[in-house]
Amino acid sequence: MTKNTILLLALLANVAVVSCNTKKQSLNIVKPAPELVAQVDPPGAPPKTWKENWFEHVQLLNRIHYDTSVVVYYDGDVKAAVTWPKTYMAEAWNYTKKHYGKFGDDSRLFVIYHAGKYGGGHPGTYLSERHGFRNVTDCGGNGLDAWTLGIDNDIDLSTHEIGHIVEGASKGVKESPAFDIWHDSKWMEIYQYDVYRGLNRTADAQRWYNKMMTVTDNYPRPGTQWFKNWFLPIYNEYGGVKVLNGFFTTLSIHFPKRPITVQGKSYQEYTRKMNFGEFVHFWSGAAKADLESLALAAFGSKDEKGADWQAMLAKAKIDFPNITY
Repeated sequence: MTKNTILLLALLANVAVVSCNTKKQSLNIVKPAPELVAQVDPPGAPPKTWKENWFEHVQLLNRIHYDTSVVVYYDGDVKAAVTWPKTYMAEAWNYTKKHYGKFGDDSRLFVIYHAGKYGGGHPGTYLSERHGFRNVTDCGGNGLDAWTLGIDNDIDLSTHEIGHIVEGASKGVKESPAFDIWHDSKWMEIYQYDVYRGLNRTADAQRWYNKMMTVTDNYPRPGTQWFKNWFLPIYNEYGGVKVLNGFFTTLSIHFPKRPITVQGKSYQEYTRKMNFGEFVHFWSGAAKADLESLALAAFGSKDEKGADWQAMLAKAKIDFPNITY
């Protein structure tokens, strides 16, 4: 073997070693893991947690969802598998705003759920500081499996609380002048029926209808059937959701109010409750029809305290002459 041949073989061996080492080294290169970046909410996002400070509520709530329609919070005992409020409450709230108008400057409904505590529910509105000037539904279930089904009472109670926002904060006016007449749930009976119909929840509308047609109350007289004999005929004969909204519109235009300031903005507040004669007069104005005979058949001639509401109606026609029907 010549000297040149030996040099050539040595050179080729070195190249082979470098090549093998290069290949082996590339297989062992491990790219560093990307830096962990904490999720940062965009400006204007609702808080991720919310500490309750109203009534007996003291829970730290966790935000589990938000969009342009709803912000959903659960306390620590609500199961993560409960997801239906994200869609249903948004649908019900959007339907409500479509037909009853806006409720403050924030388009969202703040939805709160509890499990194993605070059975029942209550609302909050943009006109009250109690829930941070937010439109709120706060619902609790006594069992730890509360809200897992998303049917029947789960949606009934949730929808009920939206109805309280309508009656207590429509048209930029605070309070519910009719509350002492229809109490906690009579307005909600027709409101919920309309929401289920409006959302094409046919089975829920029929279920609710069947249930409400059997409900009786002791006010203004024993055996009163508010849904069957008062609200449903008005709803069916005088425009559905339009007449429901028309009552609150008529109230906001004609019933006594005073100005209030909420977070630096001008709103109004009803100065008093209405009497039964005024109640019939304002509903007649909403329906554009004289409802005195319907009221007599549904309620009798006396209000809850035993007074003659027809005399009140005659006075209401004088006090509010611009309400015509």
